[in-house]
Amino acid sequence: MKIVLLEEKTVSQGDVSLDEFRALGQVTGYPLTPQDKVIERVEDAEAVIINKTIFTREIMEKCPKLRYIGLCATGYNNVDIKAASELGITVCNVPAYSTMAVAQQVFSYILHFASRTADYNADVQSGGWIRSDTFSYFTIPTFELSGMTMGIIGFGSIGSAAARIAKAFGMNVIASTRTPKTAEGVTFVSTEEVFKKADFISLHCPLTENTKGLVNSEMLKLCKPSAYIINTSRGPVVNEHDLAEALNSGIIEGAGLDVVETEPMKADNPLLGAKNCIITPHVAWAPVQTRQRLIAAAADNLRSFINGTPKNKVN
Repeated sequence: MKIVLLEEKTVSQGDVSLDEFRALGQVTGYPLTPQDKVIERVEDAEAVIINKTIFTREIMEKCPKLRYIGLCATGYNNVDIKAASELGITVCNVPAYSTMAVAQQVFSYILHFASRTADYNADVQSGGWIRSDTFSYFTIPTFELSGMTMGIIGFGSIGSAAARIAKAFGMNVIASTRTPKTAEGVTFVSTEEVFKKADFISLHCPLTENTKGLVNSEMLKLCKPSAYIINTSRGPVVNEHDLAEALNSGIIEGAGLDVVETEPMKADNPLLGAKNCIITPHVAWAPVQTRQRLIAAAADNLRSFINGTPKNKVN
């Protein structure tokens, strides 16, 4: 089988082996692939492994040998699923591989805001403790998480993992979800109630027409002035101009974001430099162990397809 890896650099910087794919056929790999080079690189392939490359009907029609599109990701909105089905192309994703890594990242933001460890370290490194006349100086306000309210929007595997961590910190947990659910120690409420009552609002919903721009000026005005927004889901769930305005004008206290609407981030993104806004470059999913798990699962998906028993099909 001819297999093409179009985006090796998006899953490995040389620290995670891709040899599992090479054991399954004749592999050609590229660090990255510009969109205008996709057809040229895939036209003779039977299987392609991608992450964010866009696969339209036009591309698939011009790659007549293609029978399999494997995603090194959970989301598959970059693939025209209807066209793939009509053209007899199997599409498989990797669900739930990064659950604990993303939940961990959520709390890295929360703990930054609560304990201000990096800020205190910067102050100490600049001589603040040396100049202090007391053994302990607490010029940067901190707070306990116990007793605060964690609000979760979207209660899939990552949202429920974040809830478990929050409860371990002694937080009260409320959540909103599109499908009715129950979970011990979690109170399910409307999305509006989450915005009104939560001290931390963590987004774990998929990007749909209903969730695009969910965090907007109207919803942010429902928040406590001390509230924080955490987004590790999809960038367009947040209206970036509205969030920047809410941060800069004191409508909410802060935000921790791992995703933005356009990635890589553009220089004119309004959240760059916004007050008390932490931004990381879409890395919540990327610990080494997580990527090893991802590659193993994506290779297993392809192996299963070759053996006639495809798993994790999305079409």
